[in-house]
Amino acid sequence: MFTGLIEQIATVKNIEHASGAKIFEIYASFASDLKIGESVAINGACQSVIKKTKDSFSVFCMKESLMRTNLDFIKRGDKVNLERAMLLGSRLDGHIVQGHVDGMAKLKNIYPQGEAKVFEFEYDTKYIVQKGSVAINGISLTISGVSENSFYVSVIPQTLEKTNMQFLKQGDFVNIENDIFAKYIEKFLSLNDNKSQKLDEAFLRENGF
Repeated sequence: MFTGLIEQIATVKNIEHASGAKIFEIYASFASDLKIGESVAINGACQSVIKKTKDSFSVFCMKESLMRTNLDFIKRGDKVNLERAMLLGSRLDGHIVQGHVDGMAKLKNIYPQGEAKVFEFEYDTKYIVQKGSVAINGISLTISGVSENSFYVSVIPQTLEKTNMQFLKQGDFVNIENDIFAKYIEKFLSLNDNKSQKLDEAFLRENGF
Protein backbone atom coordinates (compact mmCIF):
# COMPACT_ATOMS: atom_id res chain seq x y z
CA MET A 1 0.00 0.00 0.00
CA PHE A 2 1.23 3.46 -0.93
CA THR A 3 0.19 7.09 -0.48
CA GLY A 4 1.05 8.63 -3.84
CA LEU A 5 3.67 10.93 -2.31
CA ILE A 6 6.85 10.41 -4.33
CA GLU A 7 10.05 9.95 -2.30
CA GLN A 8 12.48 10.67 -5.10
CA ILE A 9 13.09 10.86 -8.82
CA ALA A 10 15.54 8.08 -9.69
CA THR A 11 17.60 7.14 -12.72
CA VAL A 12 17.37 3.77 -14.46
CA LYS A 13 20.88 2.31 -14.31
CA ASN A 14 20.44 -0.82 -16.43
CA ILE A 15 17.80 -2.99 -18.14
CA GLU A 16 18.12 -6.71 -18.84
CA HIS A 17 15.72 -8.75 -20.98
CA ALA A 18 14.56 -12.07 -19.56
CA SER A 19 12.15 -14.19 -21.66
CA GLY A 20 9.55 -11.48 -22.21
CA ALA A 21 10.18 -9.90 -18.83
CA LYS A 22 12.67 -7.19 -17.89
CA ILE A 23 14.99 -6.67 -14.94
CA PHE A 24 15.36 -3.00 -14.04
CA GLU A 25 18.28 -1.76 -11.96
CA ILE A 26 17.59 1.67 -10.49
CA TYR A 27 19.74 4.11 -8.55
CA ALA A 28 18.13 5.07 -5.23
CA SER A 29 19.38 6.91 -2.16
CA PHE A 30 17.49 4.44 0.07
CA ALA A 31 18.76 1.29 -1.73
CA SER A 32 20.87 0.14 1.22
CA ASP A 33 17.82 0.28 3.52
CA LEU A 34 15.72 -2.01 1.31
CA LYS A 35 15.10 -5.67 2.04
CA ILE A 36 14.86 -8.40 -0.59
CA GLY A 37 11.16 -8.88 -1.38
CA GLU A 38 10.22 -5.37 -0.26
CA SER A 39 7.73 -3.46 -2.40
CA VAL A 40 8.66 -0.27 -4.24
CA ALA A 41 6.31 1.63 -6.54
CA ILE A 42 8.07 2.57 -9.80
CA ASN A 43 5.99 5.12 -11.70
CA GLY A 44 3.14 3.86 -9.55
CA ALA A 45 3.59 0.18 -10.41
CA CYS A 46 4.27 -2.02 -7.39
CA GLN A 47 7.43 -4.11 -7.88
CA SER A 48 9.40 -6.42 -5.59
CA VAL A 49 13.11 -5.97 -4.87
CA ILE A 50 15.15 -8.98 -6.02
CA LYS A 51 18.66 -7.58 -5.53
CA LYS A 52 20.33 -4.50 -4.09
CA THR A 53 23.67 -2.73 -3.74
CA LYS A 54 24.61 0.27 -1.63
CA ASP A 55 23.28 2.68 -4.26
CA SER A 56 20.86 0.70 -6.47
CA PHE A 57 18.21 -2.01 -6.43
CA SER A 58 16.76 -4.39 -9.02
CA VAL A 59 13.22 -5.57 -9.74
CA PHE A 60 11.87 -8.30 -12.02
CA CYS A 61 9.05 -6.83 -14.10
CA MET A 62 6.79 -9.53 -15.56
CA LYS A 63 5.35 -9.45 -19.09
CA GLU A 64 1.84 -8.60 -17.85
CA SER A 65 3.15 -5.56 -15.97
CA LEU A 66 5.05 -4.43 -19.05
CA MET A 67 1.88 -4.71 -21.14
CA ARG A 68 -0.22 -2.69 -18.68
CA THR A 69 2.24 0.07 -17.77
CA ASN A 70 4.70 2.51 -19.28
CA LEU A 71 7.60 0.54 -17.78
CA ASP A 72 8.01 -1.19 -21.14
CA PHE A 73 8.86 2.20 -22.70
CA ILE A 74 11.58 3.01 -20.17
CA LYS A 75 15.17 3.26 -21.39
CA ARG A 76 18.49 3.32 -19.57
CA GLY A 77 19.01 6.80 -18.13
CA ASP A 78 15.29 7.63 -17.89
CA LYS A 79 13.86 9.20 -14.75
CA VAL A 80 11.23 7.33 -12.72
CA ASN A 81 9.18 8.11 -9.62
CA LEU A 82 9.89 5.98 -6.53
CA GLU A 83 7.87 5.40 -3.38
CA ARG A 84 8.39 2.77 -0.72
CA ALA A 85 5.37 1.10 0.91
CA MET A 86 3.65 3.19 3.57
CA LEU A 87 4.27 2.52 7.26
CA LEU A 88 1.30 1.74 9.49
CA GLY A 89 0.76 4.60 11.89
CA SER A 90 2.06 7.24 9.48
CA ARG A 91 -0.07 10.13 8.22
CA LEU A 92 -1.87 9.36 4.96
CA ASP A 93 -1.15 12.67 3.22
CA GLY A 94 -2.03 11.53 -0.31
CA HIS A 95 -4.71 8.89 -0.87
CA ILE A 96 -4.83 5.09 -0.74
CA VAL A 97 -2.75 3.81 -3.68
CA GLN A 98 -2.29 0.07 -4.22
CA GLY A 99 0.40 0.17 -6.87
CA HIS A 100 -1.88 -1.79 -9.22
CA VAL A 101 -1.93 0.16 -12.48
CA ASP A 102 -5.30 0.14 -14.28
CA GLY A 103 -4.02 1.44 -17.61
CA MET A 104 -2.17 4.19 -19.42
CA ALA A 105 -3.24 7.69 -20.39
CA LYS A 106 -1.81 9.83 -23.17
CA LEU A 107 -0.72 13.38 -22.38
CA LYS A 108 -2.80 15.57 -24.67
CA ASN A 109 -1.80 19.10 -23.65
CA ILE A 110 0.02 21.16 -21.02
CA TYR A 111 -1.33 24.60 -20.13
CA PRO A 112 0.44 27.24 -18.02
CA GLN A 113 -1.42 28.36 -14.88
CA GLY A 114 0.74 30.98 -13.21
CA GLU A 115 3.65 29.08 -11.68
CA ALA A 116 1.66 25.86 -11.86
CA LYS A 117 0.75 23.76 -14.93
CA VAL A 118 -2.46 22.05 -16.02
CA PHE A 119 -2.04 18.64 -17.65
CA GLU A 120 -4.76 17.23 -19.91
CA PHE A 121 -4.77 13.44 -20.31
CA GLU A 122 -6.72 11.39 -22.85
CA TYR A 123 -8.32 8.55 -20.88
CA ASP A 124 -11.56 6.66 -20.23
CA THR A 125 -13.21 8.80 -17.54
CA LYS A 126 -15.48 6.07 -16.16
CA TYR A 127 -13.87 6.26 -12.71
CA ILE A 128 -12.82 9.91 -12.94
CA VAL A 129 -14.77 12.57 -11.03
CA GLN A 130 -14.02 16.24 -10.52
CA LYS A 131 -12.24 16.86 -7.19
CA GLY A 132 -11.64 13.12 -6.89
CA SER A 133 -8.25 11.43 -6.63
CA VAL A 134 -6.11 9.70 -9.23
CA ALA A 135 -2.56 8.32 -9.22
CA ILE A 136 -0.50 9.39 -12.25
CA ASN A 137 2.89 7.64 -12.46
CA GLY A 138 2.30 6.94 -8.77
CA ILE A 139 1.64 10.60 -7.87
CA SER A 140 -1.48 11.34 -5.82
CA LEU A 141 -3.28 14.17 -7.63
CA THR A 142 -6.68 15.85 -7.48
CA ILE A 143 -8.77 15.97 -10.65
CA SER A 144 -9.52 19.58 -11.58
CA GLY A 145 -11.74 18.93 -14.60
CA VAL A 146 -13.36 16.15 -16.62
CA SER A 147 -14.60 15.98 -20.21
CA GLU A 148 -15.97 13.05 -22.22
CA ASN A 149 -12.65 11.42 -23.07
CA SER A 150 -10.10 13.31 -20.99
CA PHE A 151 -9.39 14.78 -17.58
CA TYR A 152 -7.27 17.58 -16.14
CA VAL A 153 -4.98 17.93 -13.14
CA SER A 154 -3.38 21.12 -11.85
CA VAL A 155 0.19 20.52 -10.69
CA ILE A 156 1.91 22.90 -8.30
CA PRO A 157 5.61 23.79 -8.70
CA GLN A 158 6.69 21.65 -5.73
CA THR A 159 5.12 18.53 -7.27
CA LEU A 160 6.75 19.29 -10.61
CA GLU A 161 10.12 19.66 -8.91
CA LYS A 162 9.82 16.44 -6.89
CA THR A 163 8.43 14.13 -9.62
CA ASN A 164 9.08 13.13 -13.21
CA MET A 165 6.05 15.12 -14.39
CA GLN A 166 8.57 17.88 -15.09
CA PHE A 167 9.94 15.76 -17.96
CA LEU A 168 6.59 14.88 -19.60
CA LYS A 169 5.96 15.94 -23.19
CA GLN A 170 2.83 15.97 -25.32
CA GLY A 171 2.17 12.42 -26.55
CA ASP A 172 3.88 10.69 -23.60
CA PHE A 173 2.07 7.85 -21.82
CA VAL A 174 1.65 7.73 -18.04
CA ASN A 175 0.46 5.01 -15.65
CA ILE A 176 -3.00 5.53 -14.17
CA GLU A 177 -4.42 3.96 -11.01
CA ASN A 178 -8.06 4.81 -10.47
CA ASP A 179 -9.42 5.56 -7.02
CA ILE A 180 -10.06 2.21 -5.30
CA PHE A 181 -13.30 3.51 -3.76
CA ALA A 182 -14.70 4.36 -7.20
CA LYS A 183 -14.03 0.79 -8.33
CA TYR A 184 -15.72 -0.70 -5.25
CA ILE A 185 -18.77 1.52 -5.72
CA GLU A 186 -19.04 0.49 -9.37
CA LYS A 187 -18.82 -3.18 -8.33
CA PHE A 188 -21.59 -2.89 -5.77
CA LEU A 189 -23.83 -0.96 -8.13
CA SER A 190 -23.38 -3.66 -10.78
CA LEU A 191 -24.33 -6.30 -8.22
CA ASN A 192 -27.39 -4.26 -7.32
CA ASP A 193 -28.52 -4.41 -10.97
CA ASN A 194 -29.38 -8.02 -10.21
CA LYS A 195 -32.95 -7.74 -8.89
CA SER A 196 -32.27 -10.51 -6.38
CA GLN A 197 -29.66 -8.29 -4.72
CA LYS A 198 -30.52 -5.19 -2.75
CA LEU A 199 -27.90 -2.63 -1.78
CA ASP A 200 -28.89 -2.03 1.82
CA GLU A 201 -27.36 -2.21 5.31
CA ALA A 202 -27.70 -6.01 5.47
CA PHE A 203 -25.95 -6.46 2.11
CA LEU A 204 -23.10 -4.18 3.16
CA ARG A 205 -22.65 -6.03 6.46
CA GLU A 206 -22.50 -9.37 4.61
CA ASN A 207 -19.71 -7.98 2.44
CA GLY A 208 -17.56 -6.66 5.26
CA PHE A 209 -18.70 -3.04 5.52
